[in-house]
Amino acid sequence: MTRIGIVVALPQPAAIEADTTLDAAPLVEALARRGVHAEMTPWRGADVDWAAYDLLVIRSPWDYALHAAEFEDWLDRVDACTRVLNEPDLVRWNMDKRYLAQLEEAGVRVVPTSYHREIGSFAQALQEFQDSSAHVVIKPTVGAGSQLVGLFAPEDPAALALAEQILDAGGVAMLQPEMPELSDGREKALYAPDGHLSHAISKGALLARGGGLRGGVYQERPVLVEATAQEKAFAEQALSTIARVTGLPTPLYGRIDTVDSAEHGLVLLEAELFEPLFNLHLTPDVTELFADAILARV
Repeated sequence: MTRIGIVVALPQPAAIEADTTLDAAPLVEALARRGVHAEMTPWRGADVDWAAYDLLVIRSPWDYALHAAEFEDWLDRVDACTRVLNEPDLVRWNMDKRYLAQLEEAGVRVVPTSYHREIGSFAQALQEFQDSSAHVVIKPTVGAGSQLVGLFAPEDPAALALAEQILDAGGVAMLQPEMPELSDGREKALYAPDGHLSHAISKGALLARGGGLRGGVYQERPVLVEATAQEKAFAEQALSTIARVTGLPTPLYGRIDTVDSAEHGLVLLEAELFEPLFNLHLTPDVTELFADAILARV
C-alpha cells in the first residue's frame, strides 16, 4: 500500500500559537478514502524511518525558523531517501524572504523592502522614514508565525532594538513601509493546489502598532473572499515567475499573499511555498483537489 507522510511540527511552543493539524488532518482523511496509508509525521520526530514513505508532503513545519539549520539538514536527509514535495530545492529558496528581491528583479511588483546585515545601514534606512507619518514593518528574512516582526513609528527606539535583536541572532533584517490596507485587514491570500488557483482568503490584520501582535498571540481570522480577475492574473504571474527564476516545475501547492495598496498598487507580500495554511476546514472541495494532486505525484 502507498504510504504518504504529511509533515507537521511537534507540539508548538508558546511562541507559535497554532494547530499544525488544521490542514494535515483533512488531507490524511481524504487520502485514506482513496485507499492510501497517510499519517501526520513531525519533521523533528525521533527515530522516524523516512525511507519507508513513498512520498512526504511538507505541510506545517511551523517551528522551522526556530531550528533553521536543523530543518535544512532534515531536508537533505529526506531528499536522499524518498520523494519530498514541495521540492527541497524550492523550500530552501523560499525559506529566506530575500527571494522577494529576485522576483522583483524578474518583474513581479513586491512590497518595497530593504535588507540589512548590519545596524548602521538599517538605522540609515530607518531615518529616511522619519520625515513622514508612516509606520514601518521590521522582520527577519527567515521566520514564520510573525516571530520577531513588529510595526512601529520610525522614531520609536523599539524599532531599532528589534533590528538589533534580529542581527544579534545572526539574521538579516527587513525594513518595509506599513501598508495601511494591511492594517485594515485587506490582505488576500490566493491558493494554488497543483498550480491552479482554487480559493482566496482574508486572514485579518495581525500586527499591533508599537510592537507585538493584536491580542497578544498570532491569531488569523480567515474568511473566504472573492479574488478579482486582476488578483488572479497577478498570482498566476507570480507563480510562473517563480518557476522561471528557480528552474523548478510547478509546485504541488502554493499561496500568493497580496494587497492592493493605494500607494504601490497590487503587490506581492510573500509567496508561501512550503508551509502555507490552506484553511481546508473552510473549503472541503479544495481538500479533495489537494488529495488528488498528491496522488497524481506519487
